[in-house]
Amino acid sequence: MRIARAPADFRAWPQLLQLLQASFAFMEGRIDPPSSLVRLGPDELRAKAATETLILATEGPELLGCVFADLREDVLYVGKLAVARHARGQGIARALLAEADALARRHGRPFLELQTRIELVENQATFAALGFETVAHTAHPGYTRPTSLTLRRAVPAAAG
Repeated sequence: MRIARAPADFRAWPQLLQLLQASFAFMEGRIDPPSSLVRLGPDELRAKAATETLILATEGPELLGCVFADLREDVLYVGKLAVARHARGQGIARALLAEADALARRHGRPFLELQTRIELVENQATFAALGFETVAHTAHPGYTRPTSLTLRRAVPAAAG
């Protein structure tokens, strides 16, 4: 398995969209409001990757996982973390986040940050197991109740 930034000539946008849609499908009907993924197509993913860092997990030509990393003022925000269903439990999410940690270190960001929905308790448990802690509850525009949790973890010092 290879974990690396998407190459400049990356063209597998439809496959990336399929990976994300399959990985996020379990949320349908569970979260309110619906995931922003419903508004993304290949062109929107390409535009997102132009302003953020797309990190991929691949095995040969197969796309196993991804995460987008966005350098913000004081954190590296990670979003759209996805792992193909058949490849789960192999440490791919952990490896993608380790690459995000390395990017954060290179840019002097002391924390990784992400958001997950209130309803997705299994995601909350997974992120807690990966070292993330809840730092805020937020509401999408138009909602008076919290709809998301903001989670953070410290970026570990470089090994060695």
